[in-house]
Amino acid sequence: MFSTDTVYEVVTFAIGDTKSGTKMGKLQLKDPNNGELLNCILWEEALNRMDSKLFRSGNQLKIVSGSFNEKYNNCLISALELIKEAKTGLDEAEREKVFEELLAYINNIKDEKLKNFVLDIYKVNKEKILVSPAAKLMHHNYIGGLMVHTLECLKYAETNMEIFFQRVNHDDVIAACLLHDIGKIFEYTIDTESGLIDYDENFRKEWISHSQYGFSICMNAGFKKIAKMIAAHHARTDWGAIVDLNEKDLEPIYYLIHHIDDLSAKFGQINVAMLG
Repeated sequence: MFSTDTVYEVVTFAIGDTKSGTKMGKLQLKDPNNGELLNCILWEEALNRMDSKLFRSGNQLKIVSGSFNEKYNNCLISALELIKEAKTGLDEAEREKVFEELLAYINNIKDEKLKNFVLDIYKVNKEKILVSPAAKLMHHNYIGGLMVHTLECLKYAETNMEIFFQRVNHDDVIAACLLHDIGKIFEYTIDTESGLIDYDENFRKEWISHSQYGFSICMNAGFKKIAKMIAAHHARTDWGAIVDLNEKDLEPIYYLIHHIDDLSAKFGQINVAMLG
């Protein structure tokens, strides 16, 4: 049952257009006490009275004024109160530190052509890489989240290659970890002031997904095995993979990146409210 004392956590927020041409906000809140989700609508008049920072993922809010449906799982909101502001993600010093760690992995690639290929991508796109999230909602959804996810993948890969995968090409695995999600720097936008994440519509007009982007740049550069590893890292075509691992009998290396990526994503299913 709704209470004005309930403190909700912001899960997602997006602004769209109504049929009449006005703006409408769609806000999803979560009751941290029981995990129940509350889907909310804010009409343009209410949006105009509120600061966009209010809707940052992880923020803790109270509903000051709103009308609920009978099941209390939908609400038309007219006023909110900010109780606790969430972090937007890594601060500037933290971002630079993680980026330097990624560069160290790149510089340890023995194949000079491959090393220079990856290094050039990271140097040219440094500003985007520093702030990019790894997802809008599912995992590492905060400023610098993509770098954290990538670094986790690299560390998982190192451990696995030492124990189980002595016969795989280490350069290929490291490069695939570094590039498997690189298309996300173009696929997503993030407001560094509010922490709000959205999809870049221009990217969606040109590309099917970030996986297609990573696959394409590696194929064009002649790194076909790495391209195929990226193509398979979502495992199933209905999850966005280009190569469906359930339908293919492939070399073990093509399954490796998927499992590494999945481990990081599963353990990274936290939002900025939990960064401390």
